[in-house]
Amino acid sequence: MTLTDERTDDEHPAPELRDLRRLVDRAVRLTVKAARADEQPNVARRLRLFLGRLDDAPVVDDSWPVYDHVNVQRALDAWLAEPGRDAEVMGLAGFQHMEFGLSELLHLGPDFMPVRLGGLATVNLPSGPDGETLRCIHTGVLLVTEPDGTRLAMLVRSGEMMDRRVHVQVVCADTARAEAVAGRLRELVIERNVFRGRVVSFGDDIFGQDRGASLLTFQTRPHVPREHLVLPEEVLAQIRRQVLTVAEHRDALRAGGQHLRRGILLYGPPGTGKTHTIRHLMGLLPDTTVLLISGPAVRFVGEACAIARNLQPAMVVVEDVDLIAMDRHLAHEAQPMLFELMNQMDGLAAEADVVFVLTTNRADLLEQALTTRPGRIDQAVEMELPDAGARRELLHLYRAELGWEVSDAALDSAVERSEGTTASFAKELLRRAALVSLERDPDQVAPTIRDEDLKAGLDELLDSRNRMTRRALGGEPGGHDETGAAPPEAYPGGWSSAGPGLAP
Repeated sequence: MTLTDERTDDEHPAPELRDLRRLVDRAVRLTVKAARADEQPNVARRLRLFLGRLDDAPVVDDSWPVYDHVNVQRALDAWLAEPGRDAEVMGLAGFQHMEFGLSELLHLGPDFMPVRLGGLATVNLPSGPDGETLRCIHTGVLLVTEPDGTRLAMLVRSGEMMDRRVHVQVVCADTARAEAVAGRLRELVIERNVFRGRVVSFGDDIFGQDRGASLLTFQTRPHVPREHLVLPEEVLAQIRRQVLTVAEHRDALRAGGQHLRRGILLYGPPGTGKTHTIRHLMGLLPDTTVLLISGPAVRFVGEACAIARNLQPAMVVVEDVDLIAMDRHLAHEAQPMLFELMNQMDGLAAEADVVFVLTTNRADLLEQALTTRPGRIDQAVEMELPDAGARRELLHLYRAELGWEVSDAALDSAVERSEGTTASFAKELLRRAALVSLERDPDQVAPTIRDEDLKAGLDELLDSRNRMTRRALGGEPGGHDETGAAPPEAYPGGWSSAGPGLAP
């Protein structure tokens, strides 16, 4: 006998009377359940009781991107709130990882158990920049009675797994009525859109694991006053004309047959104020929808343009556009996002009040089809390194909350030694000087910068051991001489020092 053939009495216990009783009880329950199947609550039966038999009625299906889930709910809430309309919400259970629609629900038999009546599945989604949320239906059925007595059913369902869309299906004995309802919801999704007039940035939930997360994230609209923007007036005037003046006179321009769609490119070395200038513009356009795209999110440029088209006036900001728009003769592989960007810019109607603001550190690398064709980039503005006067102004600006006991001679020396650096460098210089001040006098409530503190902070930043730090701050594109100044040849393309900006 092998080990697997050995058996014990415990493995084959003798049947007892209580075992037979359990078997009889189970058989009775199954028999009663089968006999009363027609009396049990069932999704299909509930729908038929409300709608009647709709064997041939087509289902009208509409869907939106997952980031519009909150807008679909707002549209539903507004539509259901119209006078005379009554609705009952029917929850579902057992729907996870299943593909189904209203057609399947209408024809479920009593033996189809996965999808059944249950509690309403909801999800709280962001609806504003200050932490506001809205409770949204994840999966459920609405049984709606119209003011004239017409009945219709609506399935609301957020896609599962890789289905990144929110679906609303409508069925009614009157197909035209169902189509009209679907059309009205689509209008309301745009009218009640929570992103309208907001600043939003694109994120990425690649695998769709967090159904509560949105592809779009609300940002607080910045307010950067003109005095905090160390930028020549003539440079800022070029930018404001394309972005603000066109927006201000949109109606008159339309009446005169002039296009509103426009593009502006801000280019220059890192840290010269491109992003900070955009933040200034956003604060001056409080009712404009702003869509921010940077880094890996550039692949969502198509979605951004679709939102801008629906929610205009809008601004689409693409930072470091050279990452996707390198000249085709220089790129080693195809750039699908470049063609997507150009197609989207071309696809917007000329009267669309949408401005594209692109930034780059390397304008010389950009695809010429993007920068030279009218209607894509209408204005290119160079953001140059700050000159001596601007560097002095930056140091005064950034010291606003610091104690300041620096002589004019020490300030002049710091300005001279920091030639060729950016606003980011100036900001870090004062932070280093503040640390030196606290090391000198640890009992200070707030640091007070003196001549020796400013000199020590600058010495530290210009030290050869801090070369990587200077590069990160835009302070050493190609090295400094013994005075800390960057040589003119360090700036490809001949960056001059006539037009300072202010880094973020």
